[in-house]
Amino acid sequence: MTPEDVLPDSLLERIRGRAAGYDRNNTFFHEDLAELAAAGYLKLFVPASDGGMGFGLETAAQCQRRLATAAPATALAVNMHLVWTGVAHVLKSRGDSSLEFVLREAAEGEIFAFGNSEAGNDAVLFDSRTEAVPLPDGGYAFTGTKIFTSLSPAWTRLGIFGKDAEAGDGDGELVHGFITRETAGYRILDDWDTLGMRASQSATTVLEGVRVPAERIFRKLPVGPNPDPLIFAIFACFETLLAAVYTGLGERALAVGVETAKRRTSFKNGGRSYAQDPDIRWKVAEAAMAMDSLYPHLTTVAADVDAQADHGAQWFPKLVGLKVNATETARRVVDLAIRVSGGSSYFRGSELERLYRDVLAGMFHPSDDESAHNTVANAWLGPLEN
Repeated sequence: MTPEDVLPDSLLERIRGRAAGYDRNNTFFHEDLAELAAAGYLKLFVPASDGGMGFGLETAAQCQRRLATAAPATALAVNMHLVWTGVAHVLKSRGDSSLEFVLREAAEGEIFAFGNSEAGNDAVLFDSRTEAVPLPDGGYAFTGTKIFTSLSPAWTRLGIFGKDAEAGDGDGELVHGFITRETAGYRILDDWDTLGMRASQSATTVLEGVRVPAERIFRKLPVGPNPDPLIFAIFACFETLLAAVYTGLGERALAVGVETAKRRTSFKNGGRSYAQDPDIRWKVAEAAMAMDSLYPHLTTVAADVDAQADHGAQWFPKLVGLKVNATETARRVVDLAIRVSGGSSYFRGSELERLYRDVLAGMFHPSDDESAHNTVANAWLGPLEN
């Protein structure tokens, strides 16, 4: 199957038709999610033998790129489910079955969300401000606050992590596990009222001693950077699928800009189309060339993950570089499309106005611009000297 088979034009147009309403009303994309689930979209990484699509990261990324051309906020939220199922797929393909239950439960219709982000935690996956207290039965009680929890109204499984400060001879240990919707001890705040990506409903989740049983604890890692395959799999899926969403957003902005330039006419030039204006043509060409360099970048990185290419220490620079390239390119293309489209794009309700607000979210996703440049600089120049 291809992305066009999974997301036929008819489905894509229905999703596109609802996007403005979700954004305007700041509501979750319940209808989109129901249709995507019915189409098997939430099972992109689930093996075909279990009723899924059996896709790798390259094809899944192209599906997300296509979905984002219709509704970036829907695609961004769905990303979180696909990150976890993608992580399970990447680990399984490398001989690690520790998250195989994620694929099994996704095949049964469970929806996974990502509950790792914390305010003020620029260590991201290498430390946590959430407390993980060991329990006598081998489980853990987690207390802390998670932000940007996409799919808040709909998830049935939430991946979380926290720090057991007493473990590791006092150095601490990072504990990863899953809770279910029915688990007691957490609250979802009604605090998602943002500039863009509004339909994602990525509300704050407060963990108040929420208990994760031993069988749902799937990793314990030392604090700080480490080579565990889980860390690579999360970065690979998160950054690549994120890049796919913003690639699709940029692709749509370019298409809308082209349509508008052809439709607009110049009073000064006797009603000629703005598509004949040299300055407008230059801006469209600039946007198209930027996108043309992004498409192969996304494909190459995703394909290398699938092929288990050996990039050694360059893997993380490649992943964060793709994310920054995609989010910054999309932002530049949206800006050019607005300049091409004129003042009508400044009004609330225009698609470009919404895309402009949505694309700004890209700068906040990890790895942010500063962190990414630090990662790449360290890979090429070595760490800063003390």
